[in-house]
This record gives sequence, structure tokens and C-alpha cells, in this order.
Amino acid sequence: MCLKTTLNSKLFLLFFLLSVTTFFSCEQQHNKPGPSGFADESFADKLSVLMKPVDTAATKKMRPLRDDVRLVYQLDDYQPIWVKANYASNDAAAKLIEELEDMRWDGVDPERYNLTAIKLLKTKLDTTKKNSVNDAIAFDTTLTRSFLAASKFLLLGEIQPKKVDSLWFHINDSSWNAPRLLVDNKERNPLLADFRSEVPTYELLRQEYKLYYTLASDSSFGNAIYNVNVLEHIDSEMLSSINYIIQSEMPWVAPVANDTMSDEAQLVRAYQSYKAIKPTGKFDSTTLAELKTRPDDYMKKLKANMERVRWMQRSFGDLYIVVDVPLMELFLRRQGVDAMHMRVVVGKKERQTPSLYATMANVVINPPWGVPLTILKNDVLPGLQKSGKQYMTKKGLKAYDHDGNIVNASSINMRNYRRYTYKQAPGDDNSLGYVKFNLPNPWDIYLHDTPHRDDFGKRFRALSSGCIRLQQPQEMALYILSELEKKYYTQGKLDTLIATHKTRWEILKNKIPVHIAYLTAFEDTTGKHIQFVRDVYGRDEKLMAMMK
Repeated sequence: MCLKTTLNSKLFLLFFLLSVTTFFSCEQQHNKPGPSGFADESFADKLSVLMKPVDTAATKKMRPLRDDVRLVYQLDDYQPIWVKANYASNDAAAKLIEELEDMRWDGVDPERYNLTAIKLLKTKLDTTKKNSVNDAIAFDTTLTRSFLAASKFLLLGEIQPKKVDSLWFHINDSSWNAPRLLVDNKERNPLLADFRSEVPTYELLRQEYKLYYTLASDSSFGNAIYNVNVLEHIDSEMLSSINYIIQSEMPWVAPVANDTMSDEAQLVRAYQSYKAIKPTGKFDSTTLAELKTRPDDYMKKLKANMERVRWMQRSFGDLYIVVDVPLMELFLRRQGVDAMHMRVVVGKKERQTPSLYATMANVVINPPWGVPLTILKNDVLPGLQKSGKQYMTKKGLKAYDHDGNIVNASSINMRNYRRYTYKQAPGDDNSLGYVKFNLPNPWDIYLHDTPHRDDFGKRFRALSSGCIRLQQPQEMALYILSELEKKYYTQGKLDTLIATHKTRWEILKNKIPVHIAYLTAFEDTTGKHIQFVRDVYGRDEKLMAMMK
């Protein structure tokens, strides 16, 4: 008993010293005790002596965490936040401890936020008849520090996106103001949940992470994976293990009566779709390799994708478009429901589609096409060098000088091609098809129709030069113009306009947010579960390595 008491006391003292020295200044000149002696001073009196004030006007750069802790108490006249008048913990402290434990499903170890030490301090405060101000200060400041660190992690992520993805241009427009919130909302202490992403994908990723976390400690699941790894033939024992793995990872899937496909084949096919494998219902080498994968590997992928969602806006609102580049699909969502869902073609690996946020400003019917510099250099110029005017005629391209005069294709060469602009008139062979959706952005990325309709039947659709080709562009144009803009637009009217080959611009009153993202774990078509997606640009490994 004495040993346990001594150990707890030493642990508390060590933690308190670490907690205090993290942000308390050794330069303070308040060396004299108060009127009643140091031990009898109030919480505010002692904390104001221990803490050096923060110069809020000195710089606008991000403050270190220790300064944010000091700022909280400075703004609050050094009053306690997480303890009551008798220095016992309050209800807000108990709630924060619950939330710190729950952050496990955000892919972070709660010990990063001193969870065990906080619980020990809480027990000491709640079981001691007369608490000391030292204990109260240690507990209160530690919870404040943990709250600030955890809230910033949830709102902004832990890694600077550009460190791992040079083509990530989303702007997280969230403003982290947790220090002020703690002070201004003491009647209802802000919750960590107030900082967590409201994007539907995020909560699904958390639930999926929880599933694999549970499976990682499931001995029956571990034995099933072991069997698939060591057994050489697909016999009854292996099939039993495979079924166990599939139904454990996908508990919502159940075979249905089907004359053409067995229950086993249905499960395998569902599993293949879930893991971004070509859904054949057969045991190929790729499927078997996936079945041998341990939960930890999926947890790393889920953690990486939760981090990507944290890099984006906290809420997408009631109307938005999201394009998941690796999934190669688009969702137009209104009031939480998919109003439209379609396949898309995205940039090939050598011309990758960047991740960005922009707003759709207008819809263009019969758009002309101005050739971007990259396509000009990599595609048009080689064509010109090979067959000159014949290439330009075949592609429907014309070159113009700065005065708008047409340039003879035979006079264009490697030395002067940059002097001219190259355009393709509206028409049946126009590279943008019949409809274009402009989202002004520095990278000139937009959504558009295409004459290459066969590409949408392909499973792998990373085939464009960076912009996004739509499977149902006319349907989306009609939905936006008629349902959202309340203009008179029918398929007949659209067909008539297209037949004129004249460009028509429809400026949108309701600008639609468009989120082009790179997520290798994303919602399935039901919106209820996560599906894993092929890492088409090979961006996962670097992010997962940094998140270790």
C-alpha cells in the first residue's frame, strides 16, 4: 500500500513539474509569497504569478501551444476552467476525458494528450478531502493544454499538406479560435466535437477505423488471416477462413437468392468491389493477396484519408459537388442526398488532376477550346512537326496571333509556337464536347463533356490531360439550370442550342462549391459505408509514412 501511494505521489509530482515547466516562465520576478503564505493563495493569485503574460500584439504568426495555454488564462483573469470551487473536477472535465478517449477513432493515440496522467490527477482531486491549489493548477492547465492541442488537430490536421502532396491546393478556411472559445463559453464549455469535420465521409472513415481496430485484436480474425496466408490450396478450411474475413470486414453484406451466382461468389464479388479489385467473383491472385492483409495496414490508410479530410473545409454546406479523383466519380449533393452521381475521367499519371476547391461560376453550351500550354507542347507541337496543316485541319484547330489574325500552320515551328494561341471552334469534334462547367481557378481545371464517350465504360479512367470529363454533362447542365437556377431548360431546348454550334454562356446566380479531392478511402454508392480505392497517383505511402 505504501509503495503504491509513494509511486502515485512521485508520478503526480513528475507530471506536475513537466506540465508547469512546459509553459511557465522561469523569468518571473514574483518570488514573494502572498499575505497568507504561498500555499494559501487562491488559484488565480498563484497562477498569475507562475504564468508570464502573452504579448498578443507582438506578431500574427501562429503561437506555440504553451503560449496558447497562457493566453487562455490571461484572457480569463487566471480563473480555473476544469475544476469547481473546492478544486474537485467539474462536469466539463469529465466530458473532455470522454472525448479524448474517443479520439482513438480519429486515428490518434489519446496518450498524445496525456490521458492517463489526467485521469490520475482527476482521481487525486476527486478523492482528497482538502485539495491543494498545486494539484488544481496541474489538473486544470493540463486539460487546457490537451483541449487546445486536440481541437487544433481535429480542425486543421497535423501535417502541412504541401509536405506530402505538391498538388494539394484545398484551403482549409476554418479559423481555430479555441483559446477564445474556452473563455467566452464557460457556461457551456466547447466540445472537441465542435472542431471535428462535418463532411459525411469523415464519420464513415472513423467508423471504419473503429471496425479494423476491433478486428486487430480479434483472435478469430487473426487466425483466419493466418490460414489464408499459410494454406496452399482453396479447400474447405480456407473457404471457411475467407468467408469469416469477408463477413467480418463487411458485416452489412449478405448474399441473396441468385440462380447465376453462388453465395460464395457473391461475397467475393462484393469484397472485390470494396477493395478496388475488378469484381469477377473469382479468387484471383490480387483478391487472395488482399485477403491476407492485416487490419493495421487498412488502419494506416484510413488514418491518412481522415487527415486529408481535415485539410479541407470543416463543412461543405447543403449544396456542393465532390469529385474523388482516385475513385474517378462525381457526386452532386443537395441537402445531404446525391442528386447526381456519375463516372468521370481524370488526369493521367503524367498529367495529374490536382486537389482543389473552387466554385462553379457558369455553364457554357457549345464551348470553344483554347489549347492549354501543356497540351500545346506535348500534343499539338509534335503533331504540327509531323504533318503541319493536315494535323491542324484534322483537329479543327486554328492558330491566332496577338491581333487575332489566323496564322498559317506551315509557319509554326519549335522556335515560335509560343507566340500564338490555338483554338478549336464549337462543334461535334470539340475536345470539350457540348457543355463546359467553369470553376475559375489558377490551374485552369474545369468539368466538361467529351467526344470520347467510350472511356466511361472503362474501369481505369485516369486518361485526361488534367481536367475532368463527365459521363452525364447534359443531364448535369439541365439539373443546374432548371432545378437550381429555375430557368426554362429542357432537353429539347438544349438540343436546339447545341445544333446551332454557337457559344452560349449561362452565368449562375447560385455558385456551386466544387471539391476535387484525392481520397483513397471514400463512400460507397449507398453513402453508408467506406470503400477502398486504388491509389492511382501513388500518394498514400508518403503520407502514411509521415503520420507514423
